[in-house]
Amino acid sequence: MSVAHLVFDLDGTLVDSAPDIHAAVARMLAGEGREALDLAVVTSFIGLGLPNLVQRVIGHCGMDPSDHARLVGVTLGHYNAGTNALTRVYPGVIEALTRLQQAGHAMAVCTNKPEAPARAVLRDLGLEGFFGVVIGGDSLAVTKPDPAPLHACIAALGGGPAIYVGDSEVDAATAVAAGVPFALFTEGYRKTPVPGLPHRAAFSDFSRLSDVLAGMQAGTSEPA
Repeated sequence: MSVAHLVFDLDGTLVDSAPDIHAAVARMLAGEGREALDLAVVTSFIGLGLPNLVQRVIGHCGMDPSDHARLVGVTLGHYNAGTNALTRVYPGVIEALTRLQQAGHAMAVCTNKPEAPARAVLRDLGLEGFFGVVIGGDSLAVTKPDPAPLHACIAALGGGPAIYVGDSEVDAATAVAAGVPFALFTEGYRKTPVPGLPHRAAFSDFSRLSDVLAGMQAGTSEPA
């Protein structure tokens, strides 16, 4: 069997970026004279891109919806001004990516985070050398769960068999829409119990990822 291309989600899959996103939202809210939200609340808003996250913040805080575009810009400005100081790579990710790269897998990132901040996270955390392709939330006219970003990643890698690795409801829906096998990282930002999400395989430890993906390619993996 040919070596499958691998496409990864970013936030909640490769990295825990919620603390830096939370900090940017807190700065935006402070500028509006509002109290900061709890980290858990902001984390629950992650997944459909920054405009959706800010929309949900506005609704949660009872702010004026007509300010949405301005507040997206303010929040993105605060996020871009940061240094990803609070963002962390999940344990075992770098070792797993190294093994997969050495095994001949071409890899891409497909995220709803805007492309420039996504590339900055990869650069700052020592991950950019693993990924020849990065499709962000502003790279195309649509975002996940539309399948187009995932299809664009696979096409940019050269086409052919691919596996998508993600952590959330959005990722699972994207994989289904794209017709691509999905591996679910269970320690990210999902809100639905694991059995409630469509997936070919599930894993909680990146040290297992090579074996999980090999099983998927061989057709032996079962949802966990």
